[in-house]
Amino acid sequence: MEGTNYTNLFGSPLMARKWEDSAPLNAELRARILDFQRQAPGVAKTNVGGWHSDVGHLEFCGAAGAAMVERIHALGNEATARVLAEYGQAPRQFQWSLHAWANVNRSGDFNRMHTHPGSTWSGTYYVDTGVDPGGSVNPAPLHIFDPCQGRANTFLPPLAPSSFTIRPEAGLMILFPSYLAHMVFPHAGNAPRISIAFNLRREPFP
Repeated sequence: MEGTNYTNLFGSPLMARKWEDSAPLNAELRARILDFQRQAPGVAKTNVGGWHSDVGHLEFCGAAGAAMVERIHALGNEATARVLAEYGQAPRQFQWSLHAWANVNRSGDFNRMHTHPGSTWSGTYYVDTGVDPGGSVNPAPLHIFDPCQGRANTFLPPLAPSSFTIRPEAGLMILFPSYLAHMVFPHAGNAPRISIAFNLRREPFP
């Protein structure tokens, strides 16, 4: 088969960054989020049980929230530059609109499958998995689905995977296109599972 070319068309990018030395930041975020949860009723979105804060710029987290906003923009810019590079384009600066919120899931809480329409990138950052590292209980994973159901249903099932599971870790940030459907499995830990979710929207959109 010499001279035969092989490539994958229409792939979906996924970025994962484990931010080192995040323990002090996560401790501050955890305290701020749980304190704010006691004050605010939260909103009902995709969460079944659990608590979903109002959407904003994580103002209720103070300086720790501002640090998270910087990390979100940094990963969004890096992911966009890598996508452009795949198409032979030089990096460019984009104007982003950011919407971020905190999620707190306790035992049995989960998030239904959903997408984030009207955005460019979506992502999540794990403050606390709610389980002991190395313990008998696994952290509730993030499950991401193939956006092309025709491919998922007909192309070599089940040999070619139609979904992808991400195991949370404190300090891990995941970034993916907002069109990817995803869900969070029920939390089985005794401590709160705390994450920060966000959308980055390129302006002008799309």
